[in-house]
Amino acid sequence: MAIDYGEARIGLALSDELGMLAHPLETVPGQDKKLAVARIAELVAERGVGTVLIGLPLRMDGSEGTAVEKVRTFAKKLRPLLTETVEIVEVDERLSTVAAMEKLHAAGRTEKNSRRHIDQAAAMEILQEYLDAKSGGVIDDEWEEDWDD
Repeated sequence: MAIDYGEARIGLALSDELGMLAHPLETVPGQDKKLAVARIAELVAERGVGTVLIGLPLRMDGSEGTAVEKVRTFAKKLRPLLTETVEIVEVDERLSTVAAMEKLHAAGRTEKNSRRHIDQAAAMEILQEYLDAKSGGVIDDEWEEDWDD
């Protein structure tokens, strides 16, 4: 599961059972942090999630700002509600919302009618990048060689 944390909305995405593709899951209201962590913990338990990715909004130069501290504070509130076997992994989320918005625009959505989906789409970007890196990418050298024949 991936979390795109925001003060107003928290986007969630989940991978398929094979760990290959990210799918939108839910947007959780972010104003009440206690309710938000409870809902996320509930989804983690229901879905049998083993790893929770939480996007860190690093600055473009890679440094950390106050937004990163807010994300870490949220993760600290979530941790006690998860079983010991669930791992929380911090990942760089720079440009995930920009990439998500570009994809939504390409699909014909405007910024106004994308508002409800942008947080889930950003979480999907975070998760898909992680899944691709973990698997070594979608296309590997052996696959490319098969097409050369």
